[in-house]
Amino acid sequence: MAILLGVDTGGTYTDAVLMRDEDEVLASAKSLTTRHDLAEGIGKAVRVVLENSKVDPKEIGMASLSTTLATNALVEGQGGRIGLIYIGFPEADLAKHGLLDALKGDPFIVLDGGHDHAGEEASKLDLDALSAWLETETGISGYAVASKFATRNPKHELEAMQLIREKTGQPVSASHQLSAKLNGPKRALTALLNARLIGMIDRLITRAEEGLRDLGVTAALMVVRGDGALISADQAREKPIETILSGPAASIVGAQWMTGAQEALVSDIGGTTTDIALLQEGKPKIDPDGARVGPYRTMVEAVAMRTSGLGGDSEVHFVSESLQGGLRLGPKRVLPVSLVAVDAQDLVIKTLEAQLRSPMPNEFDAKFIKAVASANRDGVHPRDEAVLARITDVHPLSEIIRTRIETQSVKRLVERGIVQVAGVTPSDACHTLGLVDSWDAKAARLALELFCRRRKGDGERLARTPEDMAQLILDQMTEQTSLALLETAFGEDPAFSDMDAASLSQHVLLKRGLQSHRGIIALDAALNVPVVGLGASASTYYPAVGKQLGCDMILPEYAGVANALGAVVGRVTMRKSLTVTSPSEGLYRVHTESGPLDFIELEAALTSAEDMLREAVTHDARMAGAGEIEISTLRELRQSDVEARNVFVEGLVTVEAAGRPRIAV
Repeated sequence: MAILLGVDTGGTYTDAVLMRDEDEVLASAKSLTTRHDLAEGIGKAVRVVLENSKVDPKEIGMASLSTTLATNALVEGQGGRIGLIYIGFPEADLAKHGLLDALKGDPFIVLDGGHDHAGEEASKLDLDALSAWLETETGISGYAVASKFATRNPKHELEAMQLIREKTGQPVSASHQLSAKLNGPKRALTALLNARLIGMIDRLITRAEEGLRDLGVTAALMVVRGDGALISADQAREKPIETILSGPAASIVGAQWMTGAQEALVSDIGGTTTDIALLQEGKPKIDPDGARVGPYRTMVEAVAMRTSGLGGDSEVHFVSESLQGGLRLGPKRVLPVSLVAVDAQDLVIKTLEAQLRSPMPNEFDAKFIKAVASANRDGVHPRDEAVLARITDVHPLSEIIRTRIETQSVKRLVERGIVQVAGVTPSDACHTLGLVDSWDAKAARLALELFCRRRKGDGERLARTPEDMAQLILDQMTEQTSLALLETAFGEDPAFSDMDAASLSQHVLLKRGLQSHRGIIALDAALNVPVVGLGASASTYYPAVGKQLGCDMILPEYAGVANALGAVVGRVTMRKSLTVTSPSEGLYRVHTESGPLDFIELEAALTSAEDMLREAVTHDARMAGAGEIEISTLRELRQSDVEARNVFVEGLVTVEAAGRPRIAV
């Protein structure tokens, strides 16, 4: 008999589940995620499941963690200050391929160096220029290195990594260690994002391990990867980018375990995002182009997930472009007013009541700001320091922002995760309507009453009562969730593969079909697969979505803790690939992580690649805690007919090692 613990840290809630032998849920619990110290929220949730199940923590044979921390950080533009070393590429690539946007003003250097497609050195690496740059740039928490054709020969990336570690002692992310595929700028982006997340994920894992040890849980900690597989905590620390979509991937694994669904859309609503993926033949579909989160397309192998900034804590925006006016939710997350009032009730209530007495609405009505105590403040710009110094606890935002320029300072501090802003959210709408009672309903109602005072283009108020305002917000949640599901459906349906899924999801004929239009023309439309609704608020928001889309909406018993369930029932899977090329006739080159190896026979090159990969993935799977490892191998060969001869062009060898984690007894 094995006792298994699954934990998920989301943007709003931390979930915990205890299971016996992967087939019986013993207890589940939720607690608020405590961003200032993630161990507090983890400890509260785990303590409850231990008490409710009467399980001795020493009996737990495996602990596993899934998290939306990396996903949310990229969606919200947060993370540490990093430095990019870009080798052998033209500087114009930085703007052309979105690297400047991803850097967000962080430093970079473009160096001579790099290799050609065959792995031969194109020009010498300028290590002197790198050394001088490292001495001038300070306040950097991690570095990303990307060299031209590094997957064909990583020599220059390895040399740059060694120098950076010697000079700074900071972590370094090399692009060739994160993907074996070509496309240098995309690998550079992946390495950049990995470097930005290292400190954040390390703090999460360290505090999670400490919190579990304090409770007497001695089992080693596993972490869910973005494709739903499990890896060790140390592996997650080294490659935190692989944990993007960790929480959503775990939720899909959990959804399949709970429902047994073979073909379905899985929609998981959290505090910050809604994550939608397709189950095919009972397995999550993997994105062949790499994980996409927010504006970023990475080279991380992960579930084919469409993530949108839409959740229970999405900021509610007033749209004033038309006579009728309207609402838009997200993509940024804010603290619900009802939540911030839990710890600062007197301040929040008095502020909201004072704002209601003002004759004119203000753009900062029902908005508050608070500092994140544990945030890393290194590298804060002097302009922003003055604003940050005024934020000691919870404050009305109007008291902190004194000039328009300071609005940008607050934005930068939010992006760095140093402060949090509170405002009106769908969670406040639910409290106003009495659908939930977790936080301060009075504060929620006052905040929505303030929002009602916004004037539409025709001069009328946006809503007459806070309850009317709350219903408008929930209707907008239904509309945006339905559009997200439809866009995913069109994107995954082969019949529409060459069409714009976003445009199709908003087409007027589809809208009329969903409404079963009857006129001279009869139109009907519906989703043709069920939707599995997950998340703590799924039962609140999703019944209306199922009705609008004309599909079965499945809301499993443990929908609110699906991520934690998925963290428990996943498998360890390690997958690596090597490319084999033929630079000249009779020469076959294997491009390894330490440099190219040449052979005179193709079979010898392919066999050598398989042997190296088998050893590497078996080692990684064992380090991740897998037992009874199964190995599978795939060869993908490209050949061409030249003058009546079949000529080898290129090959990709992939080896996978998989197994369930070893359970400590």
